[in-house]
Amino acid sequence: MRSIWRHREALVQMASVHGQHMQKALDQMHIQLHHVISDITGVTGLAIVDAILAGERNPAKLAEPRDPKVAASAKTIAQPLVGDYRSEHLFTLRQSLPAYRQYQKWITDCDVEIEKHLLVFSKATQEPSKALSKSKGHRKPRRNEPRFDLRSYQYRIFGVDLTSVPGVSSLTSRFC
Repeated sequence: MRSIWRHREALVQMASVHGQHMQKALDQMHIQLHHVISDITGVTGLAIVDAILAGERNPAKLAEPRDPKVAASAKTIAQPLVGDYRSEHLFTLRQSLPAYRQYQKWITDCDVEIEKHLLVFSKATQEPSKALSKSKGHRKPRRNEPRFDLRSYQYRIFGVDLTSVPGVSSLTSRFC
């Protein structure tokens, strides 16, 4: 399992490199999207990049697929989308986007494999006597967290809630 975790970490790093390439391509096209949305690899950012690569250049139309969770209005998002859509920067964007998505798929595949190992591993130990308390943190996994409840597996395996220690999360207390 340690090898899979390390491989997953490497995939996360490589995915972030392609996210940086997309950001650089947008910056070189004078599209300052990062001023209005915090993450171009989020739902809204990727929808805008997809629209740009599909040939859309109208800033108002590019801002339409805005995720409702984004605080900025469509009008605010449209303002920095006026740019110089040069072919060499579109080429970089066109190559970086599928690479980023492929790494995200591989990260998800790693999560599935890790969870398979945890299922087998957790059955080898006895169940903890008291139930795991609700998480104080977020419900939806953040950017690079596994897409399964790692905390409950850890609790089942170790018999204690490692995340109850201040500063310790399920990722910092993982098995490797």
